[in-house]
Amino acid sequence: MTDTGPPGLDLARLRAHLDTRLPGLAAGPLRAEVVAGGRSNLTYVVTDGTDEWVLRRPPLGHVLPTAHDMSREYRVVSALHPTAVPVPRTLLLGADEDVLGAPFYLMELVRGTPYRTEQELSALGSERTRSIALDLIDTLVELHAVDPAAVGLADFGRPEGFLHRQLRRWKKQLDGSRSRDLPGIDRLHDRLAAAVPDSPAPAIVHGDYRLDNVLVSGQDRITAVLDWEMSTLGDPLTDLALMVAYAQRETLGLTFVANPSGAPGYPGVPEIVERYAERSGRDVSGLNWYVGLAFFKLAVILEGIHYRYREGQTVGAGFEQAGDGVFPLIDRGNEILGEGTG
Repeated sequence: MTDTGPPGLDLARLRAHLDTRLPGLAAGPLRAEVVAGGRSNLTYVVTDGTDEWVLRRPPLGHVLPTAHDMSREYRVVSALHPTAVPVPRTLLLGADEDVLGAPFYLMELVRGTPYRTEQELSALGSERTRSIALDLIDTLVELHAVDPAAVGLADFGRPEGFLHRQLRRWKKQLDGSRSRDLPGIDRLHDRLAAAVPDSPAPAIVHGDYRLDNVLVSGQDRITAVLDWEMSTLGDPLTDLALMVAYAQRETLGLTFVANPSGAPGYPGVPEIVERYAERSGRDVSGLNWYVGLAFFKLAVILEGIHYRYREGQTVGAGFEQAGDGVFPLIDRGNEILGEGTG
């Protein structure tokens, strides 16, 4: 950690703001470091030498404030804290850009480990891996059981037409990054568009629910669900379907993406779906459509990464593999739609 603070975090301005808004919170000079692993918004651990907190802000030089809405993320985490869903306790929303040059929020630091790879889980053994994965499913059930109105989130999204908007959004993303022939992707989109199901009762949807977006305690329990930037009110089966899609990655050869679901002890897709259905009481007979949508979404995301790599807009190693992962995602999406949607 450094006394000057990492890029995007002016510690002197932050300290002055905290002393005004939360007097007495910080007792000593502030230091901070960036938390590795973030994919969009920036996350820092801030300390005064005694206590530690977490600060979230948009990436440097962001141009789309709506894509990095700190107040929205702060609102959903604050609303969920009194519920059974494990989230950090929020402390402060800094909506004034004069402090850090962008909105931010501060929350308590929750201890836990983010498991991102098969190797990390395998080191725990199959019994512990299974326990963690089952808690991941059960925590999703808890999230979807929260009554949005009861926690002040009745207006957090527009559930009507949610699935149609999802398809339009990801098709627009695809059109913006398409630079090569992608056999089968238009067929996948058209098949999805022709059979959009009626959604069940809306729920709070995380939007990117997977193992490396949660923290796990030494007792193999989830201590916090993180990264709520894509959360909204919508169709809860989209969260389940994304979990199912990620759990199939070992069959797709996606070396670009870490795959914790391949570790011994991680439950297979049928058990994941059965446990969610049994504990949530939701009808999952039409889940294949949602999983097809999840594969379409993942294919679009990887194609976007591939496009930015070819344009020289990525930083770091490994991006050259992203493009190869698009094709099996498209194939699997079409394949699963062919298995019937209930």
